[in-house]
Amino acid sequence: MKVEHLAIWTYNLEGMRSFYMHYFDASSSDVYHNHSREYRSYFLSFNGDCRIELMEMPGIPKSKDNPLKQFTGLIHFALKVGSRDEVNQLTETLRKDGYKIISEPRTTGDGYYESVFLDPDGNRVELMA
Repeated sequence: MKVEHLAIWTYNLEGMRSFYMHYFDASSSDVYHNHSREYRSYFLSFNGDCRIELMEMPGIPKSKDNPLKQFTGLIHFALKVGSRDEVNQLTETLRKDGYKIISEPRTTGDGYYESVFLDPDGNRVELMA
């Protein structure tokens, strides 16, 4: 068994698509557009099996959760970028470009090297070595 994809509702479909393509070299499917529901989506692929599905449709409630707090449900997803140096460099690039870093690069108690930032929609994304 494997995780096939993670899905994210957004009100910024093109911005989110561009973000993951720019910073993480994702490749994108063509847009799927269901005109009757005004639903649009992309699948983003990385170097691996798991994909991200970005979805946009009017009427989806905006989250009232504070992205700086923990909550029940999907709390983050992780992107493996390779090395500690790559975690450090990408964290600094994201910071300089105005993205909120909510956990600085560090070695966790269980031995992982990671940082955590918020993407353009406030989703937690973990960078790991």
